[in-house]
Amino acid sequence: MMRFKLPFAIFIVLAVLLALGLRRDPKLLPSALIDKPAPAIDLPLLHDPQQTLKTDAMRGQVWLLNVWASWCAPCREELPVLMELAGKDGVPLYGLNYKDKSDAARTWLQRWGNPYRGSAVDLDGRIGIDFGVYGVPETFVIDRAGRIRYKHSGPITAELWRERLLPVVRSLQ
Repeated sequence: MMRFKLPFAIFIVLAVLLALGLRRDPKLLPSALIDKPAPAIDLPLLHDPQQTLKTDAMRGQVWLLNVWASWCAPCREELPVLMELAGKDGVPLYGLNYKDKSDAARTWLQRWGNPYRGSAVDLDGRIGIDFGVYGVPETFVIDRAGRIRYKHSGPITAELWRERLLPVVRSLQ
């Protein structure tokens, strides 16, 4: 009888740990960059390579950085919400075109709509790596001091905007 108690106890402990793990939201990927300065961006813009997107130029305002690509199906899924957001709530939305071909990205935005004030070209993914991007789409809320205050992995929905992102933005403005 005693030889069954130890394996049973181990089984119960593992079952409890599994149950706790299954209750977590897999989209809530922790970021080591929360409350830290956003990595420097100094990249050419997709529609005007003579101009650049620079994080330093954003100081003094709360803004969103949306990491996207033309090859990303969830990016297409979130685009109508981003188009709606771009015109309201006074929050500047910038894009980071991640590991994409510029021609494909421009065609994609022309076809589906362009919600971005500007979208930087991160051809080799170096800036995405600096931001700790796991995959696209990902969206960062960056405060007036240039610190990352919130990160969302996955497509933005209207509900997510209302319930999570907008309250964070409002608290920072």
